[in-house]
Amino acid sequence: MGNADSDVVFQSYGRCCNNESFFIDFYDRFMGSSAEIRALFANTNMAAQRHLLRNGIMQLVLHARGMPDTKLRALGCSHSRTGFNIRPEWYGLWLDALLATLRQYDPQFDETTALCWRRAIGPGIEVIRGAY
Repeated sequence: MGNADSDVVFQSYGRCCNNESFFIDFYDRFMGSSAEIRALFANTNMAAQRHLLRNGIMQLVLHARGMPDTKLRALGCSHSRTGFNIRPEWYGLWLDALLATLRQYDPQFDETTALCWRRAIGPGIEVIRGAY
């Protein structure tokens, strides 16, 4: 992954993250992808969860731009089998929901942007998934 990918991702996220509907629509998609995932959020304060998502995506973007993985490792611990028990296979559904929502909200989103997102945040997702 090169700096060009992280630059594209940083700019793409900047075009989306100031719109609260982006995070609402993301969770609608993500929870719609699986009854098991929907059940995870049954008693969740979604306003607070959207704030956590905003920060989590930013941590993935910053990691892609060279920041240490300390926060991602902590996120991995909290999402591991001894934490929230977020199963490894659900991260693909998470990424699919994110890319679909970015496509909806980023007017400059195209297949190249999608590839940049995959290459840029894939290693960070693996840090989190690897803690399972």
